[in-house]
Amino acid sequence: MIPSTVPDRDSRDITEGWTLELAAGRTVPTELAGRTIPAAVPGTVHTDLLAAGLIPDPYLDDNERLLAWIGSADSVYRTRVALTPTELAHERIDLAFDGLDTIASVRLGGTEVLRTANQHRSYRVDARGAIDAGALAIEVAFSAPVPAADAASLSLGYRPHVNHHPYNALRKMACSFGWDWGIDTATSGIWRPVRVEAWSVARLSELRLSPAVDGADGVVDVVVEVERSGAAGAAESALEVLVSVGGVERSIPIAAGDSTGTARLVVADARLWWPRGYGEQELYDAVVTLVDADGVVRDRRDRRIGFRFVEIDDIADELGTPFVLVVNGQRIVVRGANWIPDDAFPHRVDRARYAERLAQAEFANINLLRVWGGGIYEHDDFFAEADERGILTWQDFLLACAAYSEEEPLRSEIEAEAREAIIRLADHPSLVMMNGNNENIWGYEEWNWQHRLEGRTWGAGYYYDLFPALVSELAPHVRYTPGSPFSPRTVAGDDGPAQNAPDHGTMHIWDLWNEKDYPHYRDYRPRFVAEFGWQAPAAWATIERSIHDEPLTPESPGMIVHQKAIDGNVKLTDGLVAHLPLPNDMRQWHWAMQLNQATAIRTGIEWFRSLTPHCMGTVVWQLNDCWPVTSWSAVDGDGRPKPLLFALRRAHADRLVTIQPEGDALRVAVVNDSVHAVDDEVRIARLAFDGTVIDEWTQRARLPAHDAVSLMVPDALGRPGDRGAELLVAEWGGERALWFFAEYRDSALPAAVIDREIVAAPGEPADRVVVRVTARTLVRDLTLAVDTVHPDARALDGLIDLLSGESVDITVTLPAGTDPAALLDDSVLQTANQLLDARKERDRA
Repeated sequence: MIPSTVPDRDSRDITEGWTLELAAGRTVPTELAGRTIPAAVPGTVHTDLLAAGLIPDPYLDDNERLLAWIGSADSVYRTRVALTPTELAHERIDLAFDGLDTIASVRLGGTEVLRTANQHRSYRVDARGAIDAGALAIEVAFSAPVPAADAASLSLGYRPHVNHHPYNALRKMACSFGWDWGIDTATSGIWRPVRVEAWSVARLSELRLSPAVDGADGVVDVVVEVERSGAAGAAESALEVLVSVGGVERSIPIAAGDSTGTARLVVADARLWWPRGYGEQELYDAVVTLVDADGVVRDRRDRRIGFRFVEIDDIADELGTPFVLVVNGQRIVVRGANWIPDDAFPHRVDRARYAERLAQAEFANINLLRVWGGGIYEHDDFFAEADERGILTWQDFLLACAAYSEEEPLRSEIEAEAREAIIRLADHPSLVMMNGNNENIWGYEEWNWQHRLEGRTWGAGYYYDLFPALVSELAPHVRYTPGSPFSPRTVAGDDGPAQNAPDHGTMHIWDLWNEKDYPHYRDYRPRFVAEFGWQAPAAWATIERSIHDEPLTPESPGMIVHQKAIDGNVKLTDGLVAHLPLPNDMRQWHWAMQLNQATAIRTGIEWFRSLTPHCMGTVVWQLNDCWPVTSWSAVDGDGRPKPLLFALRRAHADRLVTIQPEGDALRVAVVNDSVHAVDDEVRIARLAFDGTVIDEWTQRARLPAHDAVSLMVPDALGRPGDRGAELLVAEWGGERALWFFAEYRDSALPAAVIDREIVAAPGEPADRVVVRVTARTLVRDLTLAVDTVHPDARALDGLIDLLSGESVDITVTLPAGTDPAALLDDSVLQTANQLLDARKERDRA
């Protein structure tokens, strides 16, 4: 029987009494040098200075530039911790650091006990020898990260990278130094908790759970490592580890002098964990307890695990090399998004914020999140939320858009962090894949790195040797791929397809945003798309909060500071004008760019899904943002959704109907990614903009679960008499698709005539109102800009096309005290029609 008593050990976070001092230096303002202020742990230099009122918010206006000096400033955190009599009675008193960012010296009582150079690792020191008068005097001195990265780059030797700091020479969150969507903070600090842990005899130092499936049974392979206290007799004492999963219990004896034990548990007829949309998310409690020879519980770990088995089908076929994620034998069509740190200061992201963001992912019908390699190994709370929601996760190892030294001291740091991350994350059932890097193999082969490297190492040994060996050893139930994108090869440089080849493996599609236009997504027939994206500004309320330009324009100073992409505004304009006229009004410009982003990504996803099963997944760049910025995200840095979130919801729907060009003809693709078969008629009608039916055609389509089929549109039906004033409507399985023969700007789209009213909402919570909109003309892309009424208002639907005479009810969450009538204002009801109306008015003027 697993003991129910709490362990005989004491652990507490050290959160009180911390101070921060900035060392005097060339960049540090005179009034701050040597000054001591209160500090928060977890925290950073930036957030401590902000809390003390000594700096402005780095997210606002051009404050990023004003605060650049922080990245070149040394700093020291200090506190004194009084230990309790209970703690002092234990044999060992450890100080555990879950995260230090980044180059740090830890001193206890003035004596250095630890030096660190890796944000992505945790550390532990025996502190008993430093206790003075029943207390610990703790000092953590951080070296400035910008000069540290520069010095490390010289020491290791130059290696290519993107952006302006050599982030690849330092094991620090790469995007902390800025990215093409990220603010350059280059901060320092104790960014994850610090604990004092007092214990005796032994503790669990490492726990690995590898859940698998064997026929109808669930199997858990358990590996435990124990650390003994070092007190007299502790090394010779026998220990026992008790493991319980799903009512099955096993005992692992640890003989005197030993530190390792293994066991296998078999859970008969285990209920499987499935991705969302494919089944239930069955989770089991796993309890691991360490007991000494006297039966005293010394340590305990509680985990939530799930039974599933994962494969990647990448066996070459006649068309190239597929990339198919297979879970429990079921081929999964991935409807994914990339994830970046949700805050430039990640310590501010708690379980509630992860829950909010993953709820938005669910709203967008996303079934996989890829944790990008320029960020962090996300907190267990992120993966726990994904476990419960059935959202698959893919974690990159943290090497991105750069060449990396394979020599010491970097190699040991990368191996240590990778080992720790695998062990910490691998028992989450949502984690199905780990990926060697982001764009580094592609960069080596295609971005002229070989010429610049002059024979120096660049990371191949990590991607092809170290990482796969570690995953195989520590998490055999998790799959591995060497890179993203990745066209399969045994090793870099072998004969085989070029990296980022559409026919082979995974690919990133960025030439459209950078050089072409979004209809060119249809030029590709990829097997799997792991990155593609289109930019748009943040929500209006977010811009108003973070940028205070007068006047506010697309090119006003604050807007440019909050646009990090090279020629970002030029690309926004070039990507718009083929489809919609460029507005001169700021509010209209904002709406046009958000609409264009949503249309671009929906175009891409629907095209790729129409190729099912040839293409088995898309992972759009990106779900979230880390600060208020014009970027590729669907949710902005304040957590507000852009219209793109509605586009994702529609394009990712379980049942999808989409009309696509096929040469000179059109085809209707019907996709059934639900768990039920659908047997229904496909009805296609060609209409005039006023709703008159010109021609129509029907054909029955019966689709099993997780299947797709395409039907060619009859030639006569697909050839309009007036391209600018006609459309196709396709319906199947309760879903609908529209196809317009001409771009918005080349069409006869009329001025929108709309009736609107607030209607009763029986059964809705008190904070929800319903706006009913009735179209008297064809209305395209109706979206309510509810954040202009109240920053915390949220609409639950958007980007709605209405034929003349159709109505829609849009539910809005509205904070108390806000007048619902404001939602009916013309400025709130946005449509594509308005953007054409503005051009007509401008032309008349």
